[in-house]
Amino acid sequence: MSTTTLDHGHDQTHGHDHAHGHDDHAHDHPTGLRRWLFATNHKDIGTLYLWFSFIMLLSGGVLALMIRMELFQPGLQFFHPEFFNQLTTMHGLVMVFGAIMPAFVGFANWMIPLQIGASDMAFARMNNFSFWLLPPAALLLAGSFFVPGGATAAGWTLYAPLSTQMGPGMDMAIFAMHIMGASSIMGSINIVVTILNMRAPGMTLMKMPMFCWTWLITAYLLIAVMPVLAGAITMTLTDRHFGTSFFNAAGGGDPVMYQHIFWFFGHPEVYIMILPAFGIVSQIIPAFARKPLFGYASMVYATASIAILSFIVWAHHMFTTGMPVTSQLFFMYATMLIAVPTGVKVFNWIATMWKGSMTFETPMLFAVGFIFVFTIGGFTGLILAVTPIDIQVHDTYYVVAHFHYVLVAGSLFALFAGFYYWAPKWTGHMYSELMGKIHFWGSLVTFNVTFFPMHFLGLAGMPRRYADYPAQFTDFNTLVSIGAFGFGLMQAFFLFCVVLPTIRGGKAASAKPWEGAEGLEWTVPSPAPFHTFETPPTVK
Repeated sequence: MSTTTLDHGHDQTHGHDHAHGHDDHAHDHPTGLRRWLFATNHKDIGTLYLWFSFIMLLSGGVLALMIRMELFQPGLQFFHPEFFNQLTTMHGLVMVFGAIMPAFVGFANWMIPLQIGASDMAFARMNNFSFWLLPPAALLLAGSFFVPGGATAAGWTLYAPLSTQMGPGMDMAIFAMHIMGASSIMGSINIVVTILNMRAPGMTLMKMPMFCWTWLITAYLLIAVMPVLAGAITMTLTDRHFGTSFFNAAGGGDPVMYQHIFWFFGHPEVYIMILPAFGIVSQIIPAFARKPLFGYASMVYATASIAILSFIVWAHHMFTTGMPVTSQLFFMYATMLIAVPTGVKVFNWIATMWKGSMTFETPMLFAVGFIFVFTIGGFTGLILAVTPIDIQVHDTYYVVAHFHYVLVAGSLFALFAGFYYWAPKWTGHMYSELMGKIHFWGSLVTFNVTFFPMHFLGLAGMPRRYADYPAQFTDFNTLVSIGAFGFGLMQAFFLFCVVLPTIRGGKAASAKPWEGAEGLEWTVPSPAPFHTFETPPTVK
């Protein structure tokens, strides 16, 4: 992408200027509530997704802090074990389906049309519908705490037989996940069609920015696996209310079958939550190393390999279910194999930085921080792939440590990196570099204080999802809880000291605030006008 030159049919500033023959677009600028409710512009919809996901991040964070309050010391301090399990379950559902996934869709909506030189997303009204399905689903999840029996407490995986015994809160969770799944499928179709059909002349697939590649592949994954999740939770629903016995052994069913179906969705899902993060990091590292991305083609193939392999590793979540040893060996080796394309990516990022003219503004700090902590999460995943080890640490805090290193230090840190990188383009203002650096270092330190000791707790045998624990686990749990409150505080700091001041004002951003940045998004003014690329640019 480093050689991109542009030939605009006419200048790109007309988004600001309606006096010169562009008043026909005035009706596209509804104001107030109408602007957001009936939004069809990809930028507005991207903004809606980002705000929604941030609100859900804070909500899921409050649930997490309630969990850590209870675990600050042994004994039951605040909550009954039943309510504690509702907290762990809802924390997982809110963070996965409410925070991480919609945040990446927000990035996709904002950046994909800008990066490929498209005027908007392919299906503008479906785009609006995709977003507005999410708030009702979020309200269903939140409301489930207040119905008789409370929210579902079956774990975010909703395993039978627990999920078939819960109260009406479980049905609300199933309905919410159906709605969110429909939103994901529509959003993904929109992304696939946009990328395949709306690229600017001259932008071949192998000239696309990595972020577009990772999202194209992610969208195919979502279209493939969201219906599988829908099937699993529909079978749960019919077991609960319509007399079927899919997961009831007494009626000829099998509760382990639920696990197979769920994880056939669930494992590709974890790659759905990390591939767009890889894309964001692959945009930022070359910009701040001032070098083209090392091994672009191999990055594309590695991303595709991860997606394909993600379908044949699901049962590594189930090594303790008594599966035959041949299955255990297959899933163990398949899981180890997926480390290869992931390693290729990490190698390419480091090779991109090698001998580059690097500077460490906040986006680069988060990107390098991402590589460091995500690699730790990758190694603990490789350890968990080894069946005999996994059987020992299954359902302990070692697993909790592992997937939070991947999902918080992976997905979330990459989202922060992307925010700092593209916020000047979104808002037209530069964020405060000092505040960004405080947010980075504060988050990095408190994250590790929170999640690194969990490895030791898990190796010592502390089970996950327990409201109480023996006294020998006290010191590490106290430390973890202190770290968790520190991490939560840093995200409030991010909102009040970075996001809001950047939106309200600050130094005006130029069209290309980062010297080393490449790509079409840096050819339009900052903030990006309401309409961009109505005459497609030509990529030479």
